[in-house]
Amino acid sequence: MSNSLTHHAYKVNQLQRYEADAAQAVGINLFQLMERAGRAVFSQIQQHFPAATKLLIVCGKGNNGGDGYIVARLAHQAGLAVTVLVNAERESITGDAQQALTLLTVLPVKIDFCPQSEAMETLVAGFQAGVIVDCLFGIGFSGVLSPALVDLITQINNQPCQRVSVDVPSGLNADLGTVLSVAVKADLTVTLIAYKQGLLTGQAANYVGNLELETLGVNRVLAALTTAACFRQSEKNLPAILPRAPCSHKGNIGMLLAVGGFHAFTGAICLAAEAALRTGAALVGVCCHEKSRNTLLTRQAELMVVANSAESLKRSALLKKIKVIILGPGLGQELWSKALFNLVIKRPELKVVDADALRLLGKSALKNTQWVLTPHSGEAAALLSCSIAEVEADRFSAVKKIAQQYGGVCVLKGAGTLVSNGDIVWVNSTGNAGMASGGMGDVLSGIIGALILQSEDLFVAARLGVYIHGRAADIIAQKHGQIGLLASDLYPEIQRLINGNYAADKIL
Repeated sequence: MSNSLTHHAYKVNQLQRYEADAAQAVGINLFQLMERAGRAVFSQIQQHFPAATKLLIVCGKGNNGGDGYIVARLAHQAGLAVTVLVNAERESITGDAQQALTLLTVLPVKIDFCPQSEAMETLVAGFQAGVIVDCLFGIGFSGVLSPALVDLITQINNQPCQRVSVDVPSGLNADLGTVLSVAVKADLTVTLIAYKQGLLTGQAANYVGNLELETLGVNRVLAALTTAACFRQSEKNLPAILPRAPCSHKGNIGMLLAVGGFHAFTGAICLAAEAALRTGAALVGVCCHEKSRNTLLTRQAELMVVANSAESLKRSALLKKIKVIILGPGLGQELWSKALFNLVIKRPELKVVDADALRLLGKSALKNTQWVLTPHSGEAAALLSCSIAEVEADRFSAVKKIAQQYGGVCVLKGAGTLVSNGDIVWVNSTGNAGMASGGMGDVLSGIIGALILQSEDLFVAARLGVYIHGRAADIIAQKHGQIGLLASDLYPEIQRLINGNYAADKIL
């Protein structure tokens, strides 16, 4: 499988429009493409579940079902016990799916045609100790499932079996990553030709399981026919920062200022500032509330308290040395907070704007090309004057709208964090549920701020920052588990990662 274009992700209408053209361009027809798909899926099943001896393949009437018939044929030929359930009348199967079914029916494979989903539910309930292969819908699904299909998919999820979804877990919107009622909770999803953007973010994380891409030899042609809707970043296609020259000193690396830490929220600014140090910021100053000062200095001796209010910051001689500002962690919404926000937000330095500063920004009409905004879905809703549900219903649209409305780069945090400059969207591939704990966003702000200091490129810093942040958490979770993962646990791994992998002379 070629790696050069496997980071491209597409919308459903692009794949539907260009699939036949891509197949024709490589000299095959759509049935031959279906054969490739079925073989690729069966190969993945063998790799992931080598001990499996039984398959239950649940098919719809379309081409996703056709892929399932080919998997069934190959599994039978390999000596596995195979049962096929079809949620349709035999006569309704047409086209390439019919051709695949015809080849299957000459074999002694049990096939039940169950146009009533309730009958399928009963048959699924009787299947134990094997692998269920979900071929119900594929990429074309959108809208609302019927009550009978909700019950069928619920039964599939309740079986004590491994589950494999072909292309997309049935019930998941392949464009948006949303689930309106229920979807198959796959242990493995084998997606075909190219990534579908909805598999990579939002609710999809609850349903996709291990995601494997099989390009079927046509991804290069597809990329020539249509422009990717977004891009999936992994360790193979990260941006990089330049390595430090041997004669580097703290003055030419530069100083970062972290602004926040109202007296009730000292921890947030500490986490952001310490993360910036661990990611390579040579000098980190902090402007925090007077009551936060002692905690800050006790916690990390290398941090400098620059000021404790907007007035004192305005008078500080160190302000002239600042190259990058992180604004927002623990800032609060008080008069003290608003005064600092009003002073700092209009300054010319490159910035990371996070947390409380985002909510204050949402009440303004400011736009700036020189900042990275890092909202979670609640803060994104405040920026867009909409509900959290509306943000989560289309995360791709939300991240682009924020970048377009406010300028700069937006990082929409969550499962499958999105990074956009208003035009291009990158989807991050690292991170885990253990990161749902206090302070993780503050650490991310510190990482991105330090990377801006070292690269002076907002998009590079944001993309690399979210990857390192998630990768550090993944390493710790692999060692110790996700539960109890703390934001401050990330520091040693952040330092190791930034030194070991992501300098330009090592990654490129």
